[in-house]
Amino acid sequence: MIPPRVADHCERFNAAVRSGDFTAFVQTFADDAVIRFDGVLAGPYRGRDEIAEAYARRPPTDTMTIRSVRGEGDTDVVRFAWDAGGGGTMTVRWRDDMVAELAVAFD
Repeated sequence: MIPPRVADHCERFNAAVRSGDFTAFVQTFADDAVIRFDGVLAGPYRGRDEIAEAYARRPPTDTMTIRSVRGEGDTDVVRFAWDAGGGGTMTVRWRDDMVAELAVAFD
């Protein structure tokens, strides 16, 4: 079963990719959230404003599908597949139902 907070995060991400408007997606991040990408020359991005700027400058172009989720308290480890091929793992740490930290590793 996919936890509602993970399903919502993915649905908002996919809607943002399709529309090109990341505003609603970025609002799910805490003011002091951090995004890190493992093995990619991007980030880390710290704070909601910097995260919004990063998505505006280099918006993702592919949607994702959740393959599995392993919950560990306030953290979810999410295996995903890009709809155009490839995939990876998102580790999402939550605080008060907001994303406090997001680490993404690509396969």
